[in-house]
Amino acid sequence: MALARLQVSPSVRAGEAVEVRLLVQHPMETGFRRESDGRAVPMNVVNSLVCRLGAVEVLRAEFGSGVSANPYLSFWIVPPASGELVVEWVDDAGVKGRVAATIAVT
Repeated sequence: MALARLQVSPSVRAGEAVEVRLLVQHPMETGFRRESDGRAVPMNVVNSLVCRLGAVEVLRAEFGSGVSANPYLSFWIVPPASGELVVEWVDDAGVKGRVAATIAVT
């Protein structure tokens, strides 16, 4: 499982936007790099990432070989209610990652 950091304010006023920041530690191998013996390093990128607040999907991203190692995402949401913000992703090797944080709407 890849390591990740998710930063979001634990509480927000109703109707206010809150910034979500996510850093996923992943090599994001493009498949173009070669080892010292000439063998190609297989492509292995985070190919899909989904962010949900409760049952509501707030972000879906699909990445390719053009994304650098350790991808960083920053986006804003207006949470309609308190809930758990869950980010899940999967890479080309089938390795899955998950990170979560709770947001309280006051």
